[in-house]
Amino acid sequence: MAKGRIMFAPWQVAGRTVLALALFVCVASLAARAEDASPGLGVALPAQLAMSPAHGDPFAEASPEPQNDDQSDAATEPEEAAPQTGEAAPMPPESLPEGKDAVVAPSGGDSEQAPPQETAMPAVNAALKAELETRSAARSAILSRRDREAIGAFYAMRDFAPLWSRDGKANSEVAPVLERLAHAGDDGLDLKGAAIGFSPSGTDAEVAAADIALTDAVVAYGRQASGSRIDPGTVSRLIGLEPEVADPAIILATVATAGENGGDQLRSFNPPQKPYEALREKLVQMRKGRNIAEGGAVIPAGPVLRPGMRDPRVPLIRARLSLDGGSDAQDKARDRIYDTKMAAAVADFQKANGLPPSGTLTTKTVAVMGGQPSHQEPEIIANMERWRWMPRDMGESRIEVNIPNYEVVVVEKGAVVERHRVIVGKEQTPTPIFSNRMQFLIVNPYWNVPPSIIKKEMLPKLASDPNYLHRLGYEVFSRGGRLVVRQPPGERNALGRIKFMFPNDFAVYLHDTPSRKLFSSPKRAFSHGCVRVDDPFRFAETVLGRGNGWSEQRVKKLIGGKERYVHLPKPLPIHLEYFTAFVDEAGHLQLRDDIYGYSHKVKAALGLES
Repeated sequence: MAKGRIMFAPWQVAGRTVLALALFVCVASLAARAEDASPGLGVALPAQLAMSPAHGDPFAEASPEPQNDDQSDAATEPEEAAPQTGEAAPMPPESLPEGKDAVVAPSGGDSEQAPPQETAMPAVNAALKAELETRSAARSAILSRRDREAIGAFYAMRDFAPLWSRDGKANSEVAPVLERLAHAGDDGLDLKGAAIGFSPSGTDAEVAAADIALTDAVVAYGRQASGSRIDPGTVSRLIGLEPEVADPAIILATVATAGENGGDQLRSFNPPQKPYEALREKLVQMRKGRNIAEGGAVIPAGPVLRPGMRDPRVPLIRARLSLDGGSDAQDKARDRIYDTKMAAAVADFQKANGLPPSGTLTTKTVAVMGGQPSHQEPEIIANMERWRWMPRDMGESRIEVNIPNYEVVVVEKGAVVERHRVIVGKEQTPTPIFSNRMQFLIVNPYWNVPPSIIKKEMLPKLASDPNYLHRLGYEVFSRGGRLVVRQPPGERNALGRIKFMFPNDFAVYLHDTPSRKLFSSPKRAFSHGCVRVDDPFRFAETVLGRGNGWSEQRVKKLIGGKERYVHLPKPLPIHLEYFTAFVDEAGHLQLRDDIYGYSHKVKAALGLES
């Protein structure tokens, strides 16, 4: 697997699990309805669910195989069948006791049989069916046509029974689900246009409409939470991630059977990773602080304040930052002084809200204190959205390269054990974003020069200097009618002494470099797309595993003039990521430059900026 997923979400499992979950809900509904049916009345269930999957066409039932002519002819010939064991054979007329009239049962040949009577559909079910049919052609602000078709198929499998109530009473899932829907914004989701509410009473049409409205909201939440809003490929063709979007039937089957845990089950469709949860917590804190500011006294505009200056707004700022003020007249007079303690608190506030932490009370700082949304909110939401693109199970041990942070980390058993600086692709030649597995490393690698570099950089130099490649030690030959240029192992090799391989469609990898001085730069977007690693032999020791006998010195002993392959004991998940906002180990929000413009595109797609 090269570009896309390497692991699957809980709901992206074999088709039989999808069917089993949805069938459970459907059987429960039909069984409930059967309680009112006459004894012995059977309920026929379809052989296969017909519902819209997350991607692709709806599931379809297999067509019955046609009978051949011999079977058809044989079926028309009457044939006497011997009675089965325990079954009484009919008595011939001559064997009847004397004086008894023969009673002949009607034969099944040409006589007409009355069709079995169908149980009338309950009125609320009929109302649900009618409501679904009425809205089939209407547009929805929160759901796609395919989602609505999947919802209709799900209800059809339940014989259009209500999903969220029974006998005029709301199911136990409803209250926690409504609570979760009301806080959808905490996860950066947008349910505007959804009816967040539910009433199990009223006319059949009202009950049906309320049931469908809640179903729509639940499906919209689950789909958005699992990444339905943005196709990463529309942001860049160099993003090889695919969101693991939950199927509407799985969302409904999971949430509608969860009882009082319905809200938690609905929330579980959001990314489970700790970095996502940390961003979510920062978003909630930021909005809570803004709400407090909006409810407090207004801080008026005024001059920029620096330590030592006096201003009547200082007591309001103290109150906003929860700093203690004075109690006597002398202290109250000092309360108007913008002192160093207040400047330090303002600097902390500025840092927490994405402003330059100068400690100077600027006009922008006053605006944010007064409840104006910080520019950090859309940046946090955009990064939370990109977490929805990542595999839900990234591996307990793994490698992560965060491109905007110019860093690679190695994680073992969920904890970061090593960090290294990296150099990533330039704005014109971005490092691609995808997940894969590192399989092996090569010491003393050849560098096979990519065709794009040959065309754009080498051929123009060859035109003015025919000995250019030979002088630099490159090997040039033809393979299959195609020009091949490669650089042999050695000190000057562009890949350095080692490269780390995870074969992929983008033809990128991690490697050493002879240009080590570039690692001292704070912004390190210099490569053609591959990732250059600082201290690569220590990195090799970590990924090979110290416990497996591989030390940095042992790997270095392989340095020479011949390529040497070393396979990892076990392929290690590697994720090339793009996060411009994250929470560090100290709990502080960190922001990085949007070097490829991906964050801007995500915010625009979500309607967070133009």
